[in-house]
Amino acid sequence: MCWSATADLVAGAAVATIGVACVARLRRARDLPLAALPLLLGAHQIIEAVVWRSGGGAGPATVAWAVVALPVLAVWVPLGVLLAAPARARRRLLVPAVVGLATATALAYCLATRTVTAEVRGHTLGYVVDLPYTPLIVAGYLVATVGSLLLGGDPLVRLLGAVVACGAVLCLLLWRLEFVSTWCALAAVASVLMLAWVRRRPEGPPAAVSGGRRPTGR
Repeated sequence: MCWSATADLVAGAAVATIGVACVARLRRARDLPLAALPLLLGAHQIIEAVVWRSGGGAGPATVAWAVVALPVLAVWVPLGVLLAAPARARRRLLVPAVVGLATATALAYCLATRTVTAEVRGHTLGYVVDLPYTPLIVAGYLVATVGSLLLGGDPLVRLLGAVVACGAVLCLLLWRLEFVSTWCALAAVASVLMLAWVRRRPEGPPAAVSGGRRPTGR
């Protein structure tokens, strides 16, 4: 979220561009979900620019924003971290992945059965959806997203988790004061870290060849 439609549009385009660079530099197919995260975040901010332009409300853009922000990210982040992680880290990453799937299921049901609304509050947008067992769902969401990053097997992924955790607290405080929304800045920082992560990824494993010899044309 940014503080205006223009800011969301510009920031979303910038973050999406970083996402394109991440995907273009991709070396291993299993890294794709995590590498494509900036593309998702950029598209998310562009969607919010539409919400700003429409003055909030309960239109399709509001619903699309909520779908990405809630169930999609709750599954996307832990699954992406799990797939990209080294074998030694995958067992512990199953926990946030399972929690994320359960949380996403609950969130998807709420969005399908309840109305989501957005309203302009100063230089911020407020989204309202009736969630049952809110503390439990929020805890599950944080375990799935921030928790999976902090448990990731790569130092840059863990750094991303720490940055997201600290940045989210600051952004939340500013947002609750209705002073200014700075989530887009956090998304930009996270996207730059993702680009650095992609650039450091190793090449994919070579295809197995029987007998340790190169295949011939025979």
